[in-house]
Amino acid sequence: MNNRWVSKVSLHLMVLPGIITVLIFSYIPLFGLVMAFEKYVPSKGILGSNWVGLDNFRYVIHLPDFFQVTLNTIIIAVMKIIAGLLVPIVISLLLNEMRITFVKRSIQTLVYLPHFLSWVLLGGILVDVLSPSAGIVNQLLQAIGIDPIFFLGDNKWFPFTLVLSNEWKEFGFSTIVYLAAIAGINPSLYESAVIDGANRWKCALHITLPGIAPIIVLMATLSIGSILNAGFEQVFNLYSPVVYQSGDIIDTFVYRIGLIDAQYSVATAVGMMKSVVSLVLISVSYYLAYRIANYRIF
Repeated sequence: MNNRWVSKVSLHLMVLPGIITVLIFSYIPLFGLVMAFEKYVPSKGILGSNWVGLDNFRYVIHLPDFFQVTLNTIIIAVMKIIAGLLVPIVISLLLNEMRITFVKRSIQTLVYLPHFLSWVLLGGILVDVLSPSAGIVNQLLQAIGIDPIFFLGDNKWFPFTLVLSNEWKEFGFSTIVYLAAIAGINPSLYESAVIDGANRWKCALHITLPGIAPIIVLMATLSIGSILNAGFEQVFNLYSPVVYQSGDIIDTFVYRIGLIDAQYSVATAVGMMKSVVSLVLISVSYYLAYRIANYRIF
């Protein structure tokens, strides 16, 4: 009994540094949310600033760009969610059908590598590649008779550029999840289907897809919680004032108001509103994941 108690204490001590880190960097800073209800003045501090109640929230709601920014965030996030579901599923199905192991592993590695690159690096690469004057993409378009497109400076093209570049970076990572789900399908199902005369297409359609359907539903349900996260790092490194109309999102909006314009209370209010909505969406998504896919964290 004594040894059992000692083993539990040691395990809790191993977790202790992580708990302390979370408390310091995640919970203690929540005290700063008080700024959303104050007219915060740095020289007076949080405790010394004047209390204004909900005035900051009213001010935010009446900002002319707030609803456009919110709409941009939702549109870009939804497109990313849809692309983030469809592309990895298709790629995982195609990789599963490859019979040459070396080629299959090589492709997996190549599509997985961009996930480890930062948007600072990729942003510079995309600016050069998508340049309307010297970019290789527009040079190819001109070669087939299409006029150059300003992908990063045209409000019509910028959201799609964000979605496609994000998917190019991340689909390899998501593909691993579906390949793991495919690996868990009973091989005897494929053997029985082949004996009955099914080809690869029919096996993929009637065995592989139904076999990974619970994972697809789970991933789709959990993605609801991130519908207000359109990707700050990516947008920040690719956007410019020219495309604010279609590319400005809540996170970049908060960055400009808080750090550039020094309206700390207003920025805190916007961030708090986003956090509350995200909390509700995450709660709903986990409830749906439990009801639909029988997924539970605890």
